[in-house]
Order: sequence, then C-alpha cells, then structure tokens
Amino acid sequence: MSDVLTQSTGLGRRRFLVAGAGVAGGAALVAGGMPGTAVAAPAPAVPAVPAAPAAKEWQGRTSANGWPVVGTAPSHRVEGAGGVSFASLDGDVATVLTHVVRRYHYEIHTLGVHDLAGHTTGRAVAAPYESNYLSGTAVAIRPLLYPVRARDGFFPHELVVVRDILADLEGVVKWGGDLAVPKESHFQIDVRPGDSGLRRVAAKLRGWELKPGEGAGAVDALAPGRLKAAKALAARQR
Repeated sequence: MSDVLTQSTGLGRRRFLVAGAGVAGGAALVAGGMPGTAVAAPAPAVPAVPAAPAAKEWQGRTSANGWPVVGTAPSHRVEGAGGVSFASLDGDVATVLTHVVRRYHYEIHTLGVHDLAGHTTGRAVAAPYESNYLSGTAVAIRPLLYPVRARDGFFPHELVVVRDILADLEGVVKWGGDLAVPKESHFQIDVRPGDSGLRRVAAKLRGWELKPGEGAGAVDALAPGRLKAAKALAARQR
C-alpha cells in the first residue's frame, strides 16, 4: 500500500474513533458496574470546532484579488457532472474555474447541484478573500463541509489531487487551504485582470478539451513529474 493510502486509512480510523467515542462511552456505563450501578466512563477528548468569524460588509468596488465587483454573472454548466453549475465571469475565468470543478468531481467527490457556490451579490464576508465571489472570480466546492477556519478536511490522497489541479493551472488559482485564515472549499483566481498567465492557462485548457486523453478525467496525479510540479507550486503558494 502506498504512503498516501496508508496515511488516508490512518486518518479515516482517527475520524471513526472520534465519531464512535460516544457509543463506546455508553457501553462502558452498562458494562462497567454492578447491577443497578452506573459507572461513568471518562469523557472522550473531541477536537474543538473553530468559531465562525464575524461577518463584515465588503465596501470595495473591487474584490480582494483586484477584480471589479459585478452585479451579475452567467451560470456555467460543468460538463460530465449532470446538472451541476455555478456562476462566474465568462471567458478565461470560467474556463479555469470549470476545470477545477470538473477534476474535483471526477477525482475527489461526485458533486450534486447544491455543492457549488459562485458569484454572489451578498457583501457579508467572513474573510477578505470571500469578496472574490462578488467579482465572479472564485468558487466554493462543498462549502458547508469545509467552512472558514476549519483545517485538515481532506484525506491525503485527496490533497494529492488538489495540489495536482493547482499545478495544472500554474499558479493562477489559489486554494483556500493555503490562506492564513483557511477555507478548504475555496478556489480563487489569484492574478489581476488582463494577466497573460491566465490567458495562457485558459488557452491550454481549451486545447486539452479538443484532444482525446488529455484534461479533466484523463490525469494520473501520482505520475512522478506531476507530483514534482505540484510540490514546487505548493512551496510557492503556501
């Protein structure tokens, strides 16, 4: 078994033990004492859930990543993911963010119609980077499962895929798990409007869509060259 899968199994076991601690404690009450006597079991140690930060109203005309706030953004259907769609800016931004969502859907977790949050007009933000939804330049994938400030929500083999997706995009997208105030559901365009790198990466992705055996759904994230590229990018983005 690979190191990645071994670590993943260990993490899953830890989660199982924490989730089952309440059941085990109940069993101890019954089995631990004489008839008619309840013997209290030690309370299990459960990690504290971080408190949600207070939301603040975003006042700027641009979002934190430098893109103009927009009143509306078109909806983009994610090919191969049933009826899943999200709202974002059109063009290069949509091409890049759709690639993130498609690979997530194929390689990490099958997405449903309520699993994505894109453009919004609501200005309440828990962290400045959430303003990027106002400009249509960010998407949250399963945000209820991976809220602001929560860490370590992914298994190791899932993190390999996240890192590989980011490497595909050559640094034009940043993952919320690498931010000082984390949000592991969050993926944002991390370059300014007109950036040549964004244009280049979007053109690359469109080219992949025209060739069989390339792009989302045809990737080996464990290939040595891809692992090396993902590690190098992670060192720069963290």
